[in-house]
Amino acid sequence: MIERINSRIIFYLFFTISFLTINTEIRCEESLGESLYDNHCSDCHSVSLRGSAHGSSLIGKEFLAKWEKDGLNSLFEYTKENMPPGKVGSLDNTDLLEIHNYILASNEISNDDGFVSFSDPSTIDQPEDRVSKFKNKRLNNFQNISLQEINYPPDSDWLSWRRTTDGKGFSPLKIINTKNIKNIKLSWSLTMSEGSNQITPIVSQGVMFLTNPGNIIQALNAENGELIWEYKYSFPKASKTLGGPTRNIAVYQDKIFLATYDAHLIALDIRTGQLIWKTKKAKYEDGYTHTSGPIIANGIVVSGINGCERYIKEGCFITGHDPDTGKEIWRTSTIAQPEDKFGNTWGETPSVFRAGGDTWIPGSYDPELNLFFIGTSQAKPWVAASRGMTPKNSALYTNSTLALNPDNGDLEWFYQHIPGETIDMEVGFERVLIDRKNKKYLFTVGKDGILWKIDRENGDFIKLLETVSQNIYKNIDYNTGELSYREDILNSKIDKAFSVCPGIYGGHNWQAISYDETTSSLIIPLHQLCADMIGRKVERIEGSGGFGADSKSYPLPDANGKIGKLISVNIDKMKINWTHEQEAMFLTSSLSTAGGLTFIGDLDRYFKAFNSKTGEVLWKTRLGSALHGFPITYSVGKKQYVAITSGMGVFRALTATISPDIYQPENGNAIYVFELEE
Repeated sequence: MIERINSRIIFYLFFTISFLTINTEIRCEESLGESLYDNHCSDCHSVSLRGSAHGSSLIGKEFLAKWEKDGLNSLFEYTKENMPPGKVGSLDNTDLLEIHNYILASNEISNDDGFVSFSDPSTIDQPEDRVSKFKNKRLNNFQNISLQEINYPPDSDWLSWRRTTDGKGFSPLKIINTKNIKNIKLSWSLTMSEGSNQITPIVSQGVMFLTNPGNIIQALNAENGELIWEYKYSFPKASKTLGGPTRNIAVYQDKIFLATYDAHLIALDIRTGQLIWKTKKAKYEDGYTHTSGPIIANGIVVSGINGCERYIKEGCFITGHDPDTGKEIWRTSTIAQPEDKFGNTWGETPSVFRAGGDTWIPGSYDPELNLFFIGTSQAKPWVAASRGMTPKNSALYTNSTLALNPDNGDLEWFYQHIPGETIDMEVGFERVLIDRKNKKYLFTVGKDGILWKIDRENGDFIKLLETVSQNIYKNIDYNTGELSYREDILNSKIDKAFSVCPGIYGGHNWQAISYDETTSSLIIPLHQLCADMIGRKVERIEGSGGFGADSKSYPLPDANGKIGKLISVNIDKMKINWTHEQEAMFLTSSLSTAGGLTFIGDLDRYFKAFNSKTGEVLWKTRLGSALHGFPITYSVGKKQYVAITSGMGVFRALTATISPDIYQPENGNAIYVFELEE
């Protein structure tokens, strides 16, 4: 049971707030504070108040201990002066009080004894109910999607997260090219539901399947945006999972597969949008969730899970499911248990306190090797001292590339990039599979900005490249890939600050790289940021855990204010071909095409097309809000289209601080689709 805060402190708090809001118009209903929190705070602090990489926990003993010491009135004043990030002053005292009361109530603190109440529903506008007359239609002529098509899709289609299961993010289309790119125009657009918008549209047979925040899927005519059918996932009332990014869906045969934000996996009829089956992967009550979706690997629906920062017995895992029934075929843990071969890599830490190893970015699949590749995130809490360990405890299988047999989940090999990671420098992002001269390679980039080249047949290290300035490692062995932390990082203690470049938002993050086949180069979005970090004490009790650190990000001093960076890397020589730097962060993945173009979007609402060979900006347009997500290209008939989504998410907390001069609309989720002028 959470301890209650001294009632005298509570009385003082509400006396102070009452004074501040005495002239405020009375209003609210029982759920108003909860609603305000969901709309203004949950992106960073999570809908469960448990915190995230972007905001601290607002529930639990550590939170209560901090603000009991400082006084609850200081919590309110801090919130009023600093929140929401980049929009301070957008909420009045009454709204802030409602949010404040909701947080206190969630911590089992009563506010009933003589405190100010705001309750007059008549002051709230009640819009007239409106019922749409739209009815879902059926895709009568839609053909089943074969395994052969998923592995080797038609040029016209985009059938997986990065188009192909090898994760390249490359299209062979070249109708739009370097010579005519200046002649493209907006073809159609569609407003999307609000929330963190990091989606990847899927296109097959002239139909676009668009995932919205809130686990909403729409089938659209890819030529004009006309809605065909819509599916809205129904969350359990208590789940409070109203949003969160859903980066991808999968399609196979006659079904669409969605990993839901409340830790379920579902299948829809691709022609009607009707639910076929639903499978529970984990308890959302334990903090489990999905932000990445499944990949089809040899006919198996393979997906990871995240939200694994809590101290619970099961830990993190990857699953394989039958596409026809949803039945779980296998489950593979990403955390080595004490009895396992590598169980001692966690020291003497009991199983329940081994957290992290999330797989929050989709994997890749090689049909020739029949291997599924996925990256795991770091151990948690972030700082080794906070988890009662040192960086000498490598904590397998965190911060690793895993190669799994998709038929049974067996781990064929692994490569751990940063053993015992202690700064949130995870390497849990995309895995790009490229064949060169009869060799099979795997490429990935971590938050430290290091590009890794691995033999994907056996997991052997081949080469690495530093893509951004870093001061984390005192030594890098370029022959073995072994990294050695600075001494102050290696020996960091709880409550002792240290500075690192890159910071926790990473030299690289979820904005995926693309492989440009025309130049044999990787196009990599990067961030030039640093951070100060402090590890905090995390109580070793079941149900606790979390990230266990505070951080403050700031621009890389040597970057001259140019936070956004885009580079091209020759994969044979592992050398940089060209570099483009700009003030605004790149907030989408890159997309490369056979037309010699690389598309990417940024914080400042620009969607740009680069010459993939030279790095020259050939075209740009400014859209309604920051560009966010994974752009795609496809064709219908003789026309090629390029699609990009907009809208912010959890990065708003960072960008509002790092780039305060760049205007960021409060909403604006949409998809924009471009074509050549006739």
